[in-house]
Order: sequence, then C-alpha cells, then structure tokens
Amino acid sequence: MGDFTFERDCRTPYSESFIIVGDDDRTIARVELHYMSSLVHGTLCVTDEVGPERTRELVRAIDEEIVATAGVPRQELIIHVFQGREIGVIGDSSFDQNGNGLERI
Repeated sequence: MGDFTFERDCRTPYSESFIIVGDDDRTIARVELHYMSSLVHGTLCVTDEVGPERTRELVRAIDEEIVATAGVPRQELIIHVFQGREIGVIGDSSFDQNGNGLERI
C-alpha cells in the first residue's frame, strides 16, 4: 500500500503493537491496537516528518493490513493519533539502584 512495512513488536490475545518502518529503514510510527467485542481501539504515534495525508494512509493500511486480517469482527475502528519524537525507551534495566533512569535520555 505504501512505502512502509509493519514489524510486530508484541502480541497478546486482545492486543498487539507494531513499529512502522519507512523504505529508508527508519521508524516513522508505532501503533498499538486493542481488540474488544465489536470495537478496535488504537493509538498511533507518528514522527514529526509524517504529514496529514501520510497519517491517513497509515490508518487505512492499519485497517486493511492488520485489523482486517486479525480475525476479530469489528463494527468500529477508533485511532488516537499523536505526533512527536521518541525520547527513549525506559525499562527495568534502565534504572540504577536509586530508581534513576531518565539521565540516559
């Protein structure tokens, strides 16, 4: 559909998340989807360089390539879109003994 690919990051029985990579191998977005009985609720975070038309293209691709193939019947898809930049990834291994971990960002 576009010049990007979806790379699954994680999956549970009721949710999944994907990193969206552009044709230059850079991450352009991340989407998290939560499947309910008749509703799919998602959060799409796009990088600063992704414009409105490209964002709409990503949402269409998410619907057609991920949601439609998930095997979950849905009546509605709701996607909240945020734009910005990633400032880091924080996990248990990021923190020192005092609970400090933000200095790395």
